[in-house]
Amino acid sequence: MFQAAQERGKLDLVHAQLQELRSAVASVVELRQLVENPEIDSRLKGDVLARVAQGSDEEVVNFLRLLAEKGRAGELPEIVDELDGLVAHAQRILDVELTTATELSDQEFGRILGRIESASGRKVQATRKVDPDLIGGLVLQAGSMRLDASVRGRLQRLRHDLAHARSL
Repeated sequence: MFQAAQERGKLDLVHAQLQELRSAVASVVELRQLVENPEIDSRLKGDVLARVAQGSDEEVVNFLRLLAEKGRAGELPEIVDELDGLVAHAQRILDVELTTATELSDQEFGRILGRIESASGRKVQATRKVDPDLIGGLVLQAGSMRLDASVRGRLQRLRHDLAHARSL
């Protein structure tokens, strides 16, 4: 789906439509139960998904029918999650989670994101979390990379260094 949408120049449209469908499946209990139930006929699942996606790009509707036909309709959320990652990589978007000890103002948050974008050379898409246990500073998680610049992290590293210095 990713490659076909990219080749047709419709990646943003197809991505947005599939994200909306993922949200619909997540928020409508009956729809989620229908696509996840292995006892329901795959043609019925395909028809229902096609009706839910009515007005969407033809490739999206065909993709949904194919998913249902192959018995994969219940995996739609995970498939769209994977598409999110492919789109972010193709568009050089860095997905980060920024955790701070206190709530940041929009200006502070924007300034930090600007620094991350400058350092990485990529557009940054970020989520915010607050963890008062950090005491101060921040923790930045980008994929498997973690940067801990929190007071709690510094204290833990100092404690570790002191413990190892005593054993020498």
